[in-house]
Amino acid sequence: MERRAYPRIGEQVFHTVLENGLHIYVDQRPEFQKSYAFFATNYGGMDMKFHLDGVWQDTPAGVAHFLEHKMFDTEDGNALQDLAANGASPNAFTSSAITGYYFESTEKFEENLKILLSFVSVPYFTQESVDKEQGIIGQEIRMVEDDPDNQVFFSLMECLYDHHPIQVSIAGTQESISHITADTLYACHKAFYCPGNMVLTAAGNVDPEHICAIAREILPGDPGGSIERDYGGAEPEAAARPSKELRMEVSTPIFQLGFKADTAPAGQARLRQRLLGELACEALLGNSSPLYARLYGEGLINNNFSYGFESYPGCAFLCAGGESQDPEAVRAAVLAEADRLCREGVDEDLFRRLKKGVYGAKVRGLNSMENTCIELAQGHFAQFDYLEFPEIFDSIEKPDVEACLRAWVNEARCGLAVVRPKGGAE
Repeated sequence: MERRAYPRIGEQVFHTVLENGLHIYVDQRPEFQKSYAFFATNYGGMDMKFHLDGVWQDTPAGVAHFLEHKMFDTEDGNALQDLAANGASPNAFTSSAITGYYFESTEKFEENLKILLSFVSVPYFTQESVDKEQGIIGQEIRMVEDDPDNQVFFSLMECLYDHHPIQVSIAGTQESISHITADTLYACHKAFYCPGNMVLTAAGNVDPEHICAIAREILPGDPGGSIERDYGGAEPEAAARPSKELRMEVSTPIFQLGFKADTAPAGQARLRQRLLGELACEALLGNSSPLYARLYGEGLINNNFSYGFESYPGCAFLCAGGESQDPEAVRAAVLAEADRLCREGVDEDLFRRLKKGVYGAKVRGLNSMENTCIELAQGHFAQFDYLEFPEIFDSIEKPDVEACLRAWVNEARCGLAVVRPKGGAE
């Protein structure tokens, strides 16, 4: 295995590619008692249209999430129970871009790893179990549809994007999941759950060579083919629509304000854009920014206010949201402050503090083996090495952040989604 050293952050990672195309990354930490494994596929909620066996497949919304639920079923029982009985704490998640299965344990790591790799790589579905799961996930979807935070986020995505599937709920709808069959799940597993489309990351007091040996023993030898995906083509620069409003059972209006960013190519440019986006958010909206103090002092935002930058294949955006009696006033203030920063520039001392703060948060995040493993996996799929973030930080200067604000944070790229209380004034 190749050993990669990162002296600036005190990390070392072992990396190899197996004969079946699976990439393995191991962050060896012999001083830890707990160990963590993360097995992920480059397949998420927005991967609904793809090319398989010479034919374009157009699958219902929610298949990736549905498949995650069903993967724990085995011919002999349930893998969750097997892992728990073996002293592990397992779980899984589906995002718009990836699906990941993981566990942490203080003992029997290699036994648990065999269980994890086995149930994820060998699907077992029956139509009866799929029909039953439709009812379970249908209840989950109803809960999601009653969640104003979820609804306002996807409403913002509908404002920003014309056709990109980031605007589709990861769980799908009750209508869309009603079309999922066992054959649908088997077809999507065949397409995306192949070693060449997956990555295994691990951290803790583990042996990298033993992990490779277990993966060779358990996983299939066929890497699978490359998977062409269709996200509907390039998006226009401008937001699809300026605003969207919903009425729900809330006591105070909830909003999400977003700005459509440029899409970065795969590779280190994607990591650099992410760091730029995070610094731009801090400069404009962060707790130390002049705008935040003014909005908070005027009562336009409260402690629920949050912000961030997100990037996926084919899309990227800055967003901020929370509770406000006047979301339109928040939007106007953010646009005005962005315009001021573009004219006058970000304060030099503030920028230095923000840069140190974001860098420090990245370093602290490495204390979490879960965070490190997920970042390594997501970086692999985006073709960048996440642990090189210190060097990328060195290359970012104040004018770079100001250029991002100038390009992205303007009225043409802006969308505002608001959930207002039912029965309120129109």
